Amino acid sequence: MEIEFKFCIPPERLAAVQAAARRGTHAHIRMEARYFDTPDAALSSRGIAFRLRREGDQWVQTVKALGNGPLDREEHNVDRGHATSPAPEPQPELHAGTVAGTRLLGALRAASGPLTETYGTEMDRVTRDIAFKGGVVELALDIGRVIAHRGTPQQKEARICELELELKAGPLAGLAAIATRWATRHRLFLSTVSKAERGERLLAPQWARPATKATPMKASGLPKHFLNGRALQRAAVAHCLHQILANASEIVEGGVDEEHVHQLRIGIRRLRTALRELAPLAPGAFDPAWEPPLVEVFQRLGQLRDQGQALQSIVADLRDAGAPALDVIVAAGHAPAPSAAAIVRMPAFQAALIALMAFTAQGEDAPPAAAEEALATKDTRRLLQKRLRRLHAKVRHGSQDFAALPVEEQHRLRKRLKRLRYLTEFVAPALDAEGESFLASLQPALTALGRLGDERVARALYRDIAATDPRAWFGVGWLTAREALTVADCEKALAHLADMPRLRKAGKR
Repeated sequence: MEIEFKFCIPPERLAAVQAAARRGTHAHIRMEARYFDTPDAALSSRGIAFRLRREGDQWVQTVKALGNGPLDREEHNVDRGHATSPAPEPQPELHAGTVAGTRLLGALRAASGPLTETYGTEMDRVTRDIAFKGGVVELALDIGRVIAHRGTPQQKEARICELELELKAGPLAGLAAIATRWATRHRLFLSTVSKAERGERLLAPQWARPATKATPMKASGLPKHFLNGRALQRAAVAHCLHQILANASEIVEGGVDEEHVHQLRIGIRRLRTALRELAPLAPGAFDPAWEPPLVEVFQRLGQLRDQGQALQSIVADLRDAGAPALDVIVAAGHAPAPSAAAIVRMPAFQAALIALMAFTAQGEDAPPAAAEEALATKDTRRLLQKRLRRLHAKVRHGSQDFAALPVEEQHRLRKRLKRLRYLTEFVAPALDAEGESFLASLQPALTALGRLGDERVARALYRDIAATDPRAWFGVGWLTAREALTVADCEKALAHLADMPRLRKAGKR
C-alpha cells in the first residue's frame, strides 16, 4: 500500500516547480503507458486501473485500486521485461495473491468481455528523494498527455501536469510537512482525479464526475474497534474527506457545477460536526488550526450558493407568481465574487486538507487487552449516546413552539438538526434497527428549514434592490406573505421527528 499526496500545478507556477524538482540529485525518465479495461468498464467502474508502462528500458505491469482512506492506494507492480522487445500482452493473473490483484481478478470474472486497450499516456517524469529527519519522501513531477482513440480522426488529448509526494520510509508527519511546504510555496492544489480517470473522461465526451453526496457510514471497511475513540475519529474524518476531496477536485479541475459547490459545503459541515462532537472521544487528537480555514471556505462558498442555486429556485417561483423580470444579481450590484475554484485553492484550506488526510492515515491503535477494550467501548458508547440524546432533546424542545422562536433561534435549531443528522450518520453501523427510520424522519424537517432560510436570504436581497428598483418590491411582498406558510411547513415536519435510536452493545454489529 502506498501513501501519497497528488497535486495539480497552476500553469504560472510550472517553471518554478520544475526548477525546484531538479534541484540536487534527480533522475529523468520517459514513460509511455497503455491502459486496459473491458467493454462494460468492469475495472474503471470499480476504481481499478490496469496498465502496462514503459519506464526507461523496462516494461512494468501495474494494478491500482482504491484503499480504505483518502491517502491509501493498493498497488502491485510486476516486471515484464526489457523495453527493447515488443510490448507484452497483459497478464492479470501475475497479480494474484495481492489485495489489488484480488480486486482486479474479481472484477474481470464479473466482466462481460475481454480486456482491450482503452487509452494511453506519454509523459516525462522527474524524480528525486527528499530526506527528512527519520525518513525519505519521493518526489515525482509528471508532465505529458493522455491520449484516447490514438491515430484516428477521433483522437483526443488531455494535459498531465502533476506533482506526487510519496512516503518511502519514516513517519507520516514528515510527508505531511513536506507536502504542506510544497503546496504553500507553489500554490499547488490537491486533486483525486487520476491519470486513468483523465483517460476515461476522454472516452466519454462531456463526462464529468457527478457531485459526491454524503451517506451514512457502513460497517464494511471499518476497523474492528470502531467504537474505540481514536478509531471512530479517524473513520469519521476519512468518511467526510471522501465527499470533500471528490467535490473539491471537480471544482479545481474546472468541471464544476452548483451541485458540486453545494455538496462540498455539506462535506465541510459534516467534518466540522465530527471535529466538534467526536473531540471528547480522544482529547487532543484534533488540531484546532484545522477549523478556521474550513469555516472561511464554507462561508465563501455559501455566498456563491446564495447567489446561485438557492436563489435561482426562488426567482423561478417568483416568476411563476407573476413577478416582473429582474436579473437579481445584476440589480443587487454585487461585485464579481471569487470563483469556487479560487476559493478551494486557498493555501490555508489546502494545508488543512493535507493535515486532515494525514490524520486519517495514522496507523491503527494497537488492539487493547480485552478488559481495556470493553472499558473503552463502553465509555465511548455512553458518551456518544449522551451527545446524541442531548442534541435530540434540544431539537425537540425548539420544535414545540417553533413559530414563536426568534429568527436567530430558528436558525440555530436548523444547525442543531444538521449536527444531529451527521452525528447519527457517523455512528450508523452501531445503531439499532430504528437507525435508518430515524435518519429518514429528519429529512423533511431539514428540507423545510432549508427552504425557510433560502427565502429569508432572498427577501433581504430583494429589499436591498428595492431601494433603487421598485420592481423588487413584488419579491419582498411575496416572500413576506409566504413566510407564515413556510414556518408552518417547518412546524409540521418537526412534529414528525422519530425517537432517538440506541447504540447496540459490543459484538452486535
